Amino acid sequence: MRGRRFGRWATCLLAIAALGAAPACGVEPGPAPGAAPVGDAPAPTRPAADEQAARRAALEAYAGYLAASRAASGRGDPHHPELSRFLADPLLTRVRLTIRDAKEHGAMRTGTLVSDPTVTSVSLDSSPPTVEIQDCLDATGYRLVYARDKRVVPGTGGTRHLATATATRFPDGRWLINAGVSHEDLPC
Repeated sequence: MRGRRFGRWATCLLAIAALGAAPACGVEPGPAPGAAPVGDAPAPTRPAADEQAARRAALEAYAGYLAASRAASGRGDPHHPELSRFLADPLLTRVRLTIRDAKEHGAMRTGTLVSDPTVTSVSLDSSPPTVEIQDCLDATGYRLVYARDKRVVPGTGGTRHLATATATRFPDGRWLINAGVSHEDLPC
């Protein structure tokens, strides 16, 4: 009887010792005693930094797209080299066709286009990664005029309206605007 009691007692002690020595799963160790405290503000996580970089790159591509489009439209040059620097198909082809069409009809764009874009979404996990942009375009000072005498083409008055665009990161790392819609029926 005594042997049986000792066996149980030894088994319980071994089980307790084994549990005490085993590392706790899912529990991270706290700071070592005397360790220097970590700063109050946590460093930005890598995904947050990547998202910020994507936002900046997309907005730069969008601003480049607007500037290149204004320059190409003002010259009536559908193959202006800056267009392909900031645009990709299908939007690149659509912009080039619009500029060519205006030129064939003796018209060109002139004036100022005011933009106030904001990023509405960033999707870095999609394939390819994309950034959605919304803008309130003020085209009241941006006119389609006849090239020979600078008269405004009838029915082409500018408005303040909503515009949306999609920037896509291409395999070479560039962010290009490849989709865009001007919602002239939605004032802003």
